[in-house]
Amino acid sequence: MKIVVLDGHTLNPGDLTWGNLEALGDVVVHEHSTEAQVVERARDAQIVLTNKTPISRQTLAQLSQVCYIGVLATGFNIVDVEAARERDIPVCNVPIYGTASVAQATIAHMLNLTQRIGDHAVAVAGNRWAQCRDFSFRDHPLVELEGLTFGVIGFGRIGRRTAKLARAFGMQILAYTRTPDSSVDWAEFVDVDELLKRSDVVSLHCPLTPETENMISAERLASMKATAFLVNTSRGPLVDEDALHAALEAGTIAGAGLDVMVVEPPAADHPLYSASNCYVTPHNAWATGAARGRLLDTVVDNVGAFLDGSPQNVVN
Repeated sequence: MKIVVLDGHTLNPGDLTWGNLEALGDVVVHEHSTEAQVVERARDAQIVLTNKTPISRQTLAQLSQVCYIGVLATGFNIVDVEAARERDIPVCNVPIYGTASVAQATIAHMLNLTQRIGDHAVAVAGNRWAQCRDFSFRDHPLVELEGLTFGVIGFGRIGRRTAKLARAFGMQILAYTRTPDSSVDWAEFVDVDELLKRSDVVSLHCPLTPETENMISAERLASMKATAFLVNTSRGPLVDEDALHAALEAGTIAGAGLDVMVVEPPAADHPLYSASNCYVTPHNAWATGAARGRLLDTVVDNVGAFLDGSPQNVVN
């Protein structure tokens, strides 16, 4: 059984091992592949694993031996799942691996926005403290979280975990979800617009769908408090980036922390890089060693389950 990994570098740049996968077949790992290279590299493979390299209907039509496609992530939009289904090819993803890591990164963004840790550390490194006549200085307002309102849009595993962490700071929790959980008595379930108006910190944890694309629009940004912060560690296109840039420059909201963007990587001159009080991290909230290890373990389990005749985490 030949197993081809099209783009394994982001998952495993060398600090993990492919050994457990190699025990299941003849494994060839490519660090990166373009869409144009897929057919050549996977032509004689029965199992193809991809992270962000697209597998289209046209590509799949040229891969006659493929009988399984595994996605090295949760999102699977890079695979034409309908084309795979028509050929009875299961497409399997990894639905759970980064809950704790993404929640942690979300809170890190919130703490940076409210405490301005990075900015003040840079100021100290630039000898600002050494030259200060007082024992303490601050370039920006420092915001205490206790008693403030944390609004989470999307109340799945990551959203719920993040809300629990925010609650530990003494924050009040508002949540929007299509299916409110009546067993949760520590969060108030409201609609999106009420959440945006009342929250001091808004955190996005919902999937990207036609309904959620650009859900954070100019109109909705205008409805937020001028002192509020927006954090997005979910999907870039949830936010209208032009509207966010305008809102930050106008002081409509106080700041934003983003780990995801509409196009990744963004262009070198992306306006949000220099927007007022906007902090962009390179889509690495998911990428702790622990989370990547869990992801790789599940990838191996998925392949093993398929070989045993009982595919798991099938999305098509």
